[in-house]
This record gives sequence, C-alpha cells and structure tokens, in this order.
Amino acid sequence: MGGMDIPLLRLAALRIAGHHLPSAVETVRWLTALQAQDPNGAVASVALRTESGSRAGVERAFDAGQIVKSWPMRGTLHLVAAEDLPWILSLTAPRIIASAAKRRAELGLDAATLARAEETAVGALSGGGKLSRAELMAVWDEAGIGTTGQRGYHMLGYLAETGTLCFGPTRGGEQLVVLVDEWITEPRRLERDEALGELAFRYFRSHGPATVKDFTRWTNLTAADVRAGLAIARPRLASIEVGGVEHLMAPETPDVLASCRRRAKGVFLLPGFDEFMLGYLDRTTALPAEYATRVVPGGNGVFQPTVISAGRVVGTWKRGRDEPVVSPFTTLPDAVAKAIPKVYATLALRA
Repeated sequence: MGGMDIPLLRLAALRIAGHHLPSAVETVRWLTALQAQDPNGAVASVALRTESGSRAGVERAFDAGQIVKSWPMRGTLHLVAAEDLPWILSLTAPRIIASAAKRRAELGLDAATLARAEETAVGALSGGGKLSRAELMAVWDEAGIGTTGQRGYHMLGYLAETGTLCFGPTRGGEQLVVLVDEWITEPRRLERDEALGELAFRYFRSHGPATVKDFTRWTNLTAADVRAGLAIARPRLASIEVGGVEHLMAPETPDVLASCRRRAKGVFLLPGFDEFMLGYLDRTTALPAEYATRVVPGGNGVFQPTVISAGRVVGTWKRGRDEPVVSPFTTLPDAVAKAIPKVYATLALRA
C-alpha cells in the first residue's frame, strides 16, 4: 500500500470522508478525545462527522451530560464522552500534574492553597451548581485565593486533572464548570491494563493508519504504558508497512475507504485543530513539510483551518461574508477552486 493512501485512509477512519456517526456523543466517543482549546472549531469538528452535521446537536450533547471538556491529555483542552473522562485521566493525569509542578510552585500554588481552592470550588458547585470560568475565578478571589497571573488557570487545570471539575453544560455558547462526581453519573470503571488497551485500540481504530510514535505523542504515555496498551490492542488491529515504518489501523478501515473513496478524494474545509492534523506526530503524508509554517505560522501552536483535496492540505482558509477567504499553497485546480464555495455553503447551512 503506497504512502499516498495514508491520508485517504485517515479521512475514512476519522469519519470525515464518510460513514458519519448518528450523534455528537457517538462521534466524540469514536475519536476518544479531540482537541478543544478553540471551542467553535471543536464543535465544528464534531458536527462535520455526524449524520445531521448540526452544531446545535453538539451543544445539546453538552447540556445532556453526554460530552464534557477537560485537560485529559498533553495539558490541552479536549472533548471526551463523559463516561470516558475518569478512566482516561487515571492514565494520563499523573504525568500532566507532575509536569506543571514547577510552574505551580512559581505561582505560589502549594498543596494547602490547592486544597483551599478545591474546597471552595466544591462548596460553590455542590448540589448541581454551574459556573462560568469567570464566575469561578470570582468565587476564588472572594475567598482570598488570588487568581491573577495564571494562578486561576492553573488551579482550574489542576482540579480538572485530579478529576474534581470539568466543563459540562452551556450558557450562551460557553461550557460551564461543574463537579465531575455530580455531572458524570455513569463513569466507566476500567482496570489499568484494560484502560491502556482500550485507549490504544480506540486511537488506532479512529486515527489509523498511525505509528506507535503518533500514539505516544497523542497520549504522552510512558514507553512502558504504550507497550502494555499495544500488547492488548494489537490482536484487534491490522498492520501495514509504509516506508519501512509500521502503521496500525482497524482491519476494516480499507473497506471503509473503498466505500467512500470518491468522497475522500474530494474537498474538505477543516477547523484548525481538527484531529486530521492534531492526531499525529508526523503530518508529512498530508502536509508537505515546506508548507507546515503556513498552517502553524511561527510554530506558535495555533493551527489555521485547512483546505483538504485528495487527502492533502492544499491551503488555509478563514470565514468570509459569503465565501471563505482561501490562501492556497499553489494555484488550485479549477475543480478544487469551484468546489470550495459549495463546501463552505454546506458548512454555513449546518450552523
């Protein structure tokens, strides 16, 4: 199987090209986690994979307690299915918490301060409370726990990573902070090895073909945990070699692509932080290295929305009044240029 097929297989596995999922929560559950520091982009990433394509359907899933937002991986906000958050945190949070210990110390967030922040937040939220981020910061400030200079951000992140708080329902389009123990009423409980195997299998099923290095970067698990997870997941996965490197995927992914190959070779307008870009350490099969800085200008970690054609990134885009403002890497073929406004109009109708 040639390397050029990898991006098309990923479009199929990621449910961008076809076989869309029936609902928002099933979409998020399929992806396991998707980066969400850009709230509008995250909602769009979910919506474009659902059968209805409805952004409103994603917000309804937030409000129904089906999808939550937290910091489960890489110290970055992600959307996850509510029942998955506790077991994913059990695998990933210890390293995230440890990695931020120095910064917390610099901010004066010692164990006693964090305990006070937790007690205050739990007191304010118990019994079904819901607060915006700004409202929670005000609660802490009023309790004498200063939130300036990133202190509030790090307190919120710490309490999310320790499984106390998460973002749940919406108000005015903003997800509100709630107590995990109250909001997530039916958490899945997995033993550690089972959880590692589940995480590995679900990543390669939804993102494959991908490499072990891709999975390691996506989860930031230790090498030992990656090996343990793969040992459990590997019997359920297919292996292909591309350029001398093993790639793993669900065995059915080639059949999924075969059923939607024409669509996969078409044009897509993806949000900046979509998993098609963020789900991999090595993006060169879809994004030529010479254009990488066009997608992440200055290497600042802020990904621009991408135009995809035949499985490759061919430019970036942003919203315009009636049509998208496209910045192509090179001159676009006429068929691609004509398709972009039609794809954009479809996105607008689904808003």
